[in-house]
Amino acid sequence: MAAVKLLSAVVDQKTSLDGMMDEEHGNPAYRALNAADRALVRAILHSCLRQLTRIDAIFDGFLDKPLPDGARNLRHILAVAAAQILFLDVPDHSAVDLAVEQARRDPRSARFANLVNALLRRLGREKETVLTEASAAVPIFPAWFQQRLEEVYGPDAARGIGEACLTPAPVDLTTRSDAAGWAERLGGAVLPTGSVRLPVFEGSVTALAGFAEGAWWVQDAAAALPARLLSPPASAEVLDLCAAPGGKTAQLLECRPDLELLALDRDAQRLARIGETLQRLGLAGARLEAADAREPARWWDGRPFDAVLLDAPCTASGIVRRHPDIPWLRRPGDVDALVRTQAALLDALWPLVAPGGRLLYATCSIFRAEGQAQIDAFVQRLGPPGPRIDAAAPGHWLPLADNVGDGDAGAVWHDGFFYALLHKAA
Repeated sequence: MAAVKLLSAVVDQKTSLDGMMDEEHGNPAYRALNAADRALVRAILHSCLRQLTRIDAIFDGFLDKPLPDGARNLRHILAVAAAQILFLDVPDHSAVDLAVEQARRDPRSARFANLVNALLRRLGREKETVLTEASAAVPIFPAWFQQRLEEVYGPDAARGIGEACLTPAPVDLTTRSDAAGWAERLGGAVLPTGSVRLPVFEGSVTALAGFAEGAWWVQDAAAALPARLLSPPASAEVLDLCAAPGGKTAQLLECRPDLELLALDRDAQRLARIGETLQRLGLAGARLEAADAREPARWWDGRPFDAVLLDAPCTASGIVRRHPDIPWLRRPGDVDALVRTQAALLDALWPLVAPGGRLLYATCSIFRAEGQAQIDAFVQRLGPPGPRIDAAAPGHWLPLADNVGDGDAGAVWHDGFFYALLHKAA
């Protein structure tokens, strides 16, 4: 029952899966489960959300007429069972029996219990054929999401991005020092970007060597690149915006302990996580402030910043393999709303950059409207002479299986990001 409730909350109520699966503050139905059942629910939901368009297409092909508009919960019951039958090591009969029982208990679905039984038994008989057909014909993203990708990158690349997102994300670490040593100790490998990639493992990273003493922190290789690209000079005044959960803040302090660093985030609770992260890592020197970066008059003391890192709020369309609920949390109108927020941030923050200073703009989005198009529009608004665009920043980094994308960033399997490094004239 918990998996169906959480799937409904994601798809129908646009509720984040991570928040609902938080072991302390998450959904009560999830927190009531034991550890083994929680792991099963996570596996079911991740598989289901990654393949939901195809699961829906399979059942639509089985039906002579569409399910009623009010049968949303019935679709969720079918999808959860289908994920187990198609992708997990769960006996088909167990998934079928549980789904039929759930349908009978739900007043909105009870009259369809026999249909649930018939559809799922047919799925069990034909699963190899129908999954192959659906995989060939149906993209993994909702139609509006897929269309945006195809308009920019073309159908083949858009499909490649989708297929790459079907693979669970690896665990990458940023180490304080001796990346090669920690890679050897943890059985991982050092990536060209300097991050350490761990082999697939089960369990919590908190149990790994080096966590308690603050030798490293979890951070995707792509998310670790902005702080490295910004590379502030010694003793610089630095502003880290939208800073939670604190990985980039930690990188900046580790690289330059003498920085005057202000870490800003609107969310006070998320800001507190930065403090916890820095305390675990034994890093000091950052001022933490909860404020809206679009309103500098409320928090800026008037001293210009030598370097600004703007990890802007975005659709997070580049991290779907890590968070498969994202395509189902977003609505088409979200893109335009976030583009306006990003533009407002750039316009508000550029005047705070010192002459000769730099601003690194980053998003974990692969929608061009939030990346290159955003920067192009910003430069046009500024007019001449405008900022110098640093070629060291790779632009759009796509989460493709060939790991390259339209900025030649090297053969690293990573999340999707956009980076632009802007230099202000001295």
